[in-house]
Amino acid sequence: MSIVRAAEVVVLLCTVYIALGLAFAPFFVWRGVGRIDPAARSAGFGFRLIILPGVAALWPVLLRRWLAGRRPPSERNAHRDAAASRAGQASA
Repeated sequence: MSIVRAAEVVVLLCTVYIALGLAFAPFFVWRGVGRIDPAARSAGFGFRLIILPGVAALWPVLLRRWLAGRRPPSERNAHRDAAASRAGQASA
């Protein structure tokens, strides 16, 4: 395989990736973002417009999360752990 042919294959693969991302992004921004992130459910048009390029670029990861119904991981730190332990002690 020549260098030119290899370059053509790389460009073709990148074009297909971007085309799939651009096709996926509007549907995800319209329907999917609220399903994987509850905070984005009530987001307005401006927010959705801002995330559109990132969604197009990261479409395989977001598609997998959307299909699996996974939410983003919740942050875990010392403050949240302390608050949770105090809440558990108060109810006991």
